[in-house]
Amino acid sequence: MGVGELLALEDADVELTLGEVTIRHGKFDKARVLPLHPTTREVLRAYVAARNHVFPIAPTPSFLVSEQGTRLSQWSLRNTFVTLSRRIGLRGETDRHGPRLHDFRHRFALEVLLRWYREDVDVERHLPELSTYLGHVKVADTFWYLSATPELLQLALARLERGQPLGAWP
Repeated sequence: MGVGELLALEDADVELTLGEVTIRHGKFDKARVLPLHPTTREVLRAYVAARNHVFPIAPTPSFLVSEQGTRLSQWSLRNTFVTLSRRIGLRGETDRHGPRLHDFRHRFALEVLLRWYREDVDVERHLPELSTYLGHVKVADTFWYLSATPELLQLALARLERGQPLGAWP
């Protein structure tokens, strides 16, 4: 999900028992439901327990809250991400530039597409699933993330050389 979608999550949008998150206001106000991996569910359960311990009476319907109990802001989220990125070595202590939260979304989309090509999955048939998961209105929007990736281009070329369709290439 995008950063704005993450920050807009309400408690009612996160269903840990079912293992899903509902994005109610994605791009163009489009809604979608995302599954949660069991390990993500466990981490989110621990977060909810800690949050509810600190704020037994919810000061906001927001799922993610600041230390003051208010809705988490983009600035706070990005600042925390930079701090954690430095702590775990994704960027140097004084680096002004480095990975962004959005880069994880790009990497996820890329890894899914690479896996599909490696496993000889019918990309054209399954690409709408990835587009929907990412909240894209058009399948072509998904390729904006992926089209200049050398490994992906090599896999697509190999498929073409074998006489197979590339999939939904823009």
